[in-house]
Amino acid sequence: MIAKLLPILFLVIGVAAGAGAGLLFKPEPEILQRNTLRAHEGARSKDAADNAHETPDTEIVKLNNQFIIPVVNKSMISALVVLSLSVEIGPGRSAEVYAREPKLRDVFLQALFDHANIGGFDGEFTKARNMEMLRSALNKVAAGVLGDAVFGVLITEIARQDV
Repeated sequence: MIAKLLPILFLVIGVAAGAGAGLLFKPEPEILQRNTLRAHEGARSKDAADNAHETPDTEIVKLNNQFIIPVVNKSMISALVVLSLSVEIGPGRSAEVYAREPKLRDVFLQALFDHANIGGFDGEFTKARNMEMLRSALNKVAAGVLGDAVFGVLITEIARQDV
């Protein structure tokens, strides 16, 4: 009986410790401004000017707390994956991210749990194919919450600790 409750107890303690550490070391909200490359001004021909593509500036909004995902194998927690995420949005729309952050964190957690359940964090979890699947899932759920405000989700930190 105790052997069945032990993994759940470890999970609760790990999540509580992670949440406590996140609250204790919570940074001030950071909005990093990133300017994309622009076409050079100057002596361009009219045709070159017509074909040039300028992309809008974007902002990177770092979500305040990390995400802690348990990796379960054979009904036992075998590892914990810790991720930090940022959201790339259109200029001046950071307030939308912070206003929708609880919903955004919820859908990100569900996408991360789904990724863990299909074995995405097993073995060589940082392979390009696995990371692309994860980014795609995170981008999809972020667009569902933020709509056209979001350009992408950035995985800024990822670590796996085997138990």
